[in-house]
Amino acid sequence: MANTSSAKKQIRAQARKQVLNNKRRDAFRDARKEVKKALTAGDKAAAEKALSTFYKSIDKAAKQNIVHANTAARYKSRLTKLVSQPLAEKAAPKKAAKAKTSKAKKK
Repeated sequence: MANTSSAKKQIRAQARKQVLNNKRRDAFRDARKEVKKALTAGDKAAAEKALSTFYKSIDKAAKQNIVHANTAARYKSRLTKLVSQPLAEKAAPKKAAKAKTSKAKKK
């Protein structure tokens, strides 16, 4: 437990900041889920609209150091890539890569 009045004030300030940080973190997580939900539903227009909301929320979170700037950039890049792909391409299953076998034997 804090002894000094300034330490008690810091505890109160941290509690206020924690509420705001959680709200911002939840906002970008929810926005990311909305984009993915729109993509799985096949609604590209809704996904693009949700993507712009996601950009706004993740940029705010990165600005406040709730997420690292590189993490925010990675999330944005991956979601943009998913939204920009044609819908038929996402539905098609990916082919399994063949394992390479070496024919040369060691002596």
